[in-house]
Amino acid sequence: MGRIALLFAMILMPAISMAITPEPVEPLAPVSKELKKQLLGTPVFLQIFKEERTLELYGKIGNEYRLLDSYRICNFSGGLGPKRREGDFKSPEGFYSVRLKQLKPDSRFYRAINIGFPNQYDREQGYSGNYLMIHGDCVSIGCYAMTNAYMDEIFSYVNAALRNGQPQVDIAIYPFRMTESNLQRHRNSVYASFWRELQPGYAYFQRYHQPPGVSVNAGKYVMNSSPVVTNPDAASKSFLALTKAE
Repeated sequence: MGRIALLFAMILMPAISMAITPEPVEPLAPVSKELKKQLLGTPVFLQIFKEERTLELYGKIGNEYRLLDSYRICNFSGGLGPKRREGDFKSPEGFYSVRLKQLKPDSRFYRAINIGFPNQYDREQGYSGNYLMIHGDCVSIGCYAMTNAYMDEIFSYVNAALRNGQPQVDIAIYPFRMTESNLQRHRNSVYASFWRELQPGYAYFQRYHQPPGVSVNAGKYVMNSSPVVTNPDAASKSFLALTKAE
């Protein structure tokens, strides 16, 4: 019996590991330009990957978020790792949310979205700083700077989503794509344990195509463990109707 149990464990362990941590995948292709135009006003979600210098804009179709477009980050400062104190020139990492009052259409850096740093996690760590943005003008000291053309699009979709009833737009900011191979590559970093906290949020979105529900407990990020499905029949009909445009 002991040998049989060991054999089953050897078979199941890789499967369990793969279910928890997604292996490296090629970035998804965005929806068609025609469908993208139709989705102005749908709920949106942003992911940022520092190492890849990429901002991804997702829009909700049915009960899933699909990639609308990827944008090259023109500039950010401070390298990998979270922002900890005002004046360290680093750009934040973690989970943030944006409400309508955080949009700055008349920013001196063209247009800007205040990401809401410091969030609850940052405050519990004693981190300091403010006015950390995604903005235009391609110049950054602690922010994520885009070209003005890219910022126009990103701002338009976030603004339209919030004005159309989305309570807040979630933004997940990672040092890199949070695959196991990338985490292993950076395992000796002083930030390795923090990045392990972020990884379940990345894995959740990869699996369910919905933004992770994130809370802070005892100074740690805590993720939800199952997708939230609201009115699945209506979601299915919405998905079928929109995908006809592709």
